[in-house]
Amino acid sequence: MMKYNLCGRSGIRLPALSLGLWHNFGSVDSFETAREMLLAAFDAGICHFDLANNYGPEPGSAEENFGRILRADLAAHRDEMFISTKAGHAMWPGVYGDGSSRKSLIASCDQSLRRMGLEYVDVFYSHRYDGVTPIEETMQALVDIVRSGKALYVGISKYPVHLQQQCYDYLQAHGVPCLLSQYPANMFKRGAIAEGAASNLAVAAENGSGFICFSPLAQGLLTSKYFNGIPAHSRAARSTGYLQPQQVTPQRVEAARQLHAVAASRGQTLPQMALAWLLHDARVTSVIIGTSSVPQLMDNLQTLEHLEFSAEVLQRIESILSADGLAM
Repeated sequence: MMKYNLCGRSGIRLPALSLGLWHNFGSVDSFETAREMLLAAFDAGICHFDLANNYGPEPGSAEENFGRILRADLAAHRDEMFISTKAGHAMWPGVYGDGSSRKSLIASCDQSLRRMGLEYVDVFYSHRYDGVTPIEETMQALVDIVRSGKALYVGISKYPVHLQQQCYDYLQAHGVPCLLSQYPANMFKRGAIAEGAASNLAVAAENGSGFICFSPLAQGLLTSKYFNGIPAHSRAARSTGYLQPQQVTPQRVEAARQLHAVAASRGQTLPQMALAWLLHDARVTSVIIGTSSVPQLMDNLQTLEHLEFSAEVLQRIESILSADGLAM
């Protein structure tokens, strides 16, 4: 049964596992498989679907495919769905097709709504700090997107800690508090969720923002997929894949093997344990999973059957993750 968590200091509950459309929902992928995964996820209690304007490939095609499925199969359930999208990375050619300026964000939001056939999204994110646009300009654009009725809430993604607090302060002062903060986090990439008051997770929690993790399986490294080399159809082997072959190092593969053994001792697969490890911190609202098939989706959902960790198992995991050469 799906578990739902309150999102920061809001009244919104999100599923512990959300479905991300970063991979496997674009124009280069099977539309029918994408449809099957979306419908299976919704039937299993996953009501949060995470997109971005540039998801595909081709950029924009994940939103287009999501919109097709929504209209054909889920239109009557819109009020039971929590849909997010983002803008800030390169999307279209030209000077305004990239970055976090007011013009780029508002144009991107309008385009995303057209592609999905929606009047509004539940959350609109600034996908990144672009290094140029003043925080005030970007945050005011988010405020105005909410006030124009194009989004119900706003969020930030991947903002460095020293700017994260500025975002929260501006949004709070203008009556549109940050609902969600989204960061990459997994056993090999722990910076955003590190212990201490200065981590992205700690700053989000202090400010009442929900926290949602993406890339929880390190693009497949936290599975058994790469135990015997790089499979022909894996992400590391695809020209459109985000994971690069050089990232599949002997150190990470060996650590994954050891973690696999720990997971087996818990009666879980390695992906299930990796997801549960993130959700073990009560400050984490949800973890975004990316799947390529319905069986993989169902395997991920079994994570929810065993979320508890003993102190001994946590120590075993920490001893494995303390090895050199694992951080991504």
